[in-house]
Amino acid sequence: MKAFKLKDIKSLTYQRPEIQKGYANQTLCVDISDADISIKPVSDEMKRIFVGGKGFDLWLLWHAVSGTTRWTDPENAICMASGPMGGTPSYPGSGKSIVTSLSPLTGSVIDSNVGGYFGPYLKFSGFDALEILGQASREVVVYIDGISETVTIFESEGLPEDAYETSSVLTRHFGNEKPRGISVVSTGPGAKNSLMGCLNVTWYDPKRKRARYKQAGRGGLGTVFAHKGIKAVVVRWGTVSMDANNPADKETLKAVAKSYSREIVELDPKQNEMAKIGTTHLVPIMNDFDLLPTHNFKFGQHKMASLIGKDVYKDLFDPGFDGCWMGCTVACSHGVKDFVPLTGPYKGIKVFVDGPEYETIAGCGSNLGIFDPFTIVEINFYCDAYGLDTISVGTTMAFAMECFEMGLINESHTGGLDLHFGNRDAALELLHQMARGDGFGAVLGQGVRRMKKLFASEFGVDAQILQDIGMESKGLEFSEYMTKESLAQQGGYGMALKGPQHDEAWLIFLDMVHNYMPTFEQKAEALHWFPMFRTWFGLCGLCKLPWNDIVPEDNKDTDEPAKVIKHMTWYAEYFGAVTGRKVVPEDLITISEAVYNFQRIFNLKMGFGTRAQDSLPYRAVGPVTEEEYESRQERYDGQLIEKHGVEIEGKSIAEKVSVLRKLREEEYEQLKDAVYKRRGWTENGIPTVETVRRLGIDFPAVLEVLKENGVTT
Repeated sequence: MKAFKLKDIKSLTYQRPEIQKGYANQTLCVDISDADISIKPVSDEMKRIFVGGKGFDLWLLWHAVSGTTRWTDPENAICMASGPMGGTPSYPGSGKSIVTSLSPLTGSVIDSNVGGYFGPYLKFSGFDALEILGQASREVVVYIDGISETVTIFESEGLPEDAYETSSVLTRHFGNEKPRGISVVSTGPGAKNSLMGCLNVTWYDPKRKRARYKQAGRGGLGTVFAHKGIKAVVVRWGTVSMDANNPADKETLKAVAKSYSREIVELDPKQNEMAKIGTTHLVPIMNDFDLLPTHNFKFGQHKMASLIGKDVYKDLFDPGFDGCWMGCTVACSHGVKDFVPLTGPYKGIKVFVDGPEYETIAGCGSNLGIFDPFTIVEINFYCDAYGLDTISVGTTMAFAMECFEMGLINESHTGGLDLHFGNRDAALELLHQMARGDGFGAVLGQGVRRMKKLFASEFGVDAQILQDIGMESKGLEFSEYMTKESLAQQGGYGMALKGPQHDEAWLIFLDMVHNYMPTFEQKAEALHWFPMFRTWFGLCGLCKLPWNDIVPEDNKDTDEPAKVIKHMTWYAEYFGAVTGRKVVPEDLITISEAVYNFQRIFNLKMGFGTRAQDSLPYRAVGPVTEEEYESRQERYDGQLIEKHGVEIEGKSIAEKVSVLRKLREEEYEQLKDAVYKRRGWTENGIPTVETVRRLGIDFPAVLEVLKENGVTT
């Protein structure tokens, strides 16, 4: 590699505070427009209401932007934070960070969680959150050295173009003889040339002696990062111990951590084997239950799914106990060693590939009609190296492929590419084009929402069919689960604050398989508490997987198995042990409600956040085409007869599709009504004044946003 240069343009020396009960009690603000570095205090009110993590991010971003700010504006901040519980070694899943900004895809608030060492190292270096504002005239590297107690902005020159090399180079440069003390945040050329850029956040793997990374994937956060001219953010820290957070009750913390870790070690091999195969265990489960997106979410299973399932990756993954944070017993991070890509700039070169995880396998595999694991691994590698979100890439390509198969677009539009489902060569070529920002790949890099508008205006395609099969909501591409047969999960996607991402609500099994919530009211109740639990993890710096992906053996016999109360009790004890703030599981919902409603109002501030934005493409609700109906005809016919009392004798498939559509769309609107009522929102999906007062977020600026949208009581 050619030599690179880092020119020091601004440094700040600070006195690192002692962590108290999980908090550094200050945040770091870096304005790269004028190389200004400042430190802001964290108030008791900020901790009480917003807790940490996503809450702190939202609070900082709210004050940085106005209702007219766009993602390209210098005042758009990109914020990163852990949480009070983040960074506890040996407690499962305590290494998460949350990244938040205005999204290039949605135009509103986006947040994405990510593993790796950055969040904990940032906090231990003295900062509960990082806020980056402005836009640099030349690429910069922001370096936070918690050991020497300095923050430095460097102008950079000659660093590698992609994240794969950049993360390794900067780990070696700043790590000296201690690379494990370094975490790097970076992206790649795909983020510069598309709207779906992701961020790579590193953790050092001492066994393989290399920097590994996880992704803050959703909503184009990498694109914001690249647009600002940030090449990387690097943090340096030293030793981490159980006392690093200076918890209020060390003994309780140690006891709970020991119990939880022991349970996971005991039960994971019996349940999901995530320590061996990660989230790939989901592939056969989703296929068996007709939930594996196939051919742009048209179908939910495929006879070749076993070719890209867990047994394949059990052999492909390099053996080892891999966790993206120290001592996490879930250890779901896996990778493929010495993989040799067949295309692109790394053609013929051995690389280490982090992943794939389930979402990548489904999105860039079955959803594209690709059932070759090596192609999926190559797509995975290049998406990460290029800084592209595998979920948006897969869902966007699948949409283009279906449009091609339906004859809505052709090779004159695609630059000669044959985009039939299953064409691995075309998929890889499109990926490289997206990274370069040329060819038809440049079109795909704009995302499904903009593609729909372009295909209609420029190619003359019927806008309704594009709306029906274009799998996005709020501008964000769907994550990789079928929702047609789960009304609750339709609500989980459609009413998610940032768009259809499963980290807010995943209710498919509870609704469709277990039938725990047959009524609208029961679905609404689940769509209240489930997102609140998920929100709480994002406030505290925690991973969601230990909660309900590995469950106690007697969980099914409890009164509310969906909530996994034993684990939530442990989390409540963990929170109290760290922060000194005593809570019970029900309190975690109330704590989250404040931040959740604040984010809804933040969306409203940005011109979104009403009932109209909580809509879905019809394919997420039911069968768009006759082919889809026929693939599940017995099921659909039975529903029309038994559930809805429809006389189907003599009706054509097209007529039955039409009748079913009307019924399902009506059900979804009824679900909205029930959910809004349960959440304390108006019929238009806006939190009431009573709700914001109850939650303690009735700040003057919040009430003003509500007033501007007609909510005064």
